[in-house]
Formats: sequence, C-alpha cells, structure tokens
Amino acid sequence: MSRFKDKYKVEISPAMQKRFNYSNVMQIPRLEKIVLNMGVGGAGQTGGDAKLLDNAMRDMGIITGQKPAITRCRKSISNFKVRAGARVGCRVTLRGEQMFEFLDRLISTALPRVRDFQGVNPNSFDGRGNFAMGVKEQLIFPEIDYDKIDKVRGMDIIICTSAKTDEEARALLKEFGMPFREK
Repeated sequence: MSRFKDKYKVEISPAMQKRFNYSNVMQIPRLEKIVLNMGVGGAGQTGGDAKLLDNAMRDMGIITGQKPAITRCRKSISNFKVRAGARVGCRVTLRGEQMFEFLDRLISTALPRVRDFQGVNPNSFDGRGNFAMGVKEQLIFPEIDYDKIDKVRGMDIIICTSAKTDEEARALLKEFGMPFREK
C-alpha cells in the first residue's frame, strides 16, 4: 500500500470527520482521480511535426507509469492551422494506487524542485471540490532525463475529489501536505 493511501486511512479520514462533523464515513471527502493533460500545439498544425507528440507521450508515460491517450481537435480552426481530428495532445487519468503514488511524488519531490516556488494558488478550485494547477516544465519530475528531452513542455494537473465544497477539498489537500501559498 502506498504511503499516502495509508496516511489517508489512518490520519486524514478521522481528522476530516472530526473537523467537519460528518455522521457517516461515506461523507468524508476522498481523492477520486488525477488527470494530467499535455497540449502539443505544433503537432496538430498543418505540416506539423508528429515527433513532437510522440516525445510528449514518452515523457508523460515516464512521469505517470501509464500509457497516455491521444487527444484530438474537435473542430477545425483556420487561425490556429488545425483541422478536425488532428492530434493535438495527450492525457492520462490516474486512479487507485498509481494516483496516490503520483500525488506523493508531486508533493514531496516535484513541487519543491520548481524555481522560485512560493506555493500553489489556493484559489484554483472550481467550486465543486476539484483542484487544477499548471506546471511550466516536465523537468521538475526526477524521472525525466534532461539530456533526452527535445523541448520543455508544460502540463495541466487536475485533482478530482469527492468533496462538495472548495473548503472541504482545500482541507483534504492540505492534510496530504499540498503547499498552498499563504494569502
């Protein structure tokens, strides 16, 4: 069992139940999934380089330990030089054990490696208990070898919880050790 999953069962779940006065253990917020998304604009353009997407998929696969799915453009946009059905990025959805392992690596290893890091924005919740953040480069993950990347790419990380409000979700992530910026 991963360290964070054990921590949730032993420490976080009872603390959340006590803090928010839940009468039923099923009311306690929990992590449902983590979605990583990486857009590769140059790959989908007319005459674009398909290797950009292959390299992005390789990097995301190394980071998550799971094969990414290709995202395609839904409709043609001539100003961006993309056609409907063009490959424009990749995404991975993590659940269960892999989700807890990734969250552990994100909080304890990757985020401290960000240059001039002052914490993540505590207002990046969507109103329904889901947290979204952006990472400017994939090099913050120690699994990525600097010499083997072709281009520095960013990615979106969305943490979906079963919390009903942002306050509950913020408390849950804070219990996991998410370094929120002080207001």
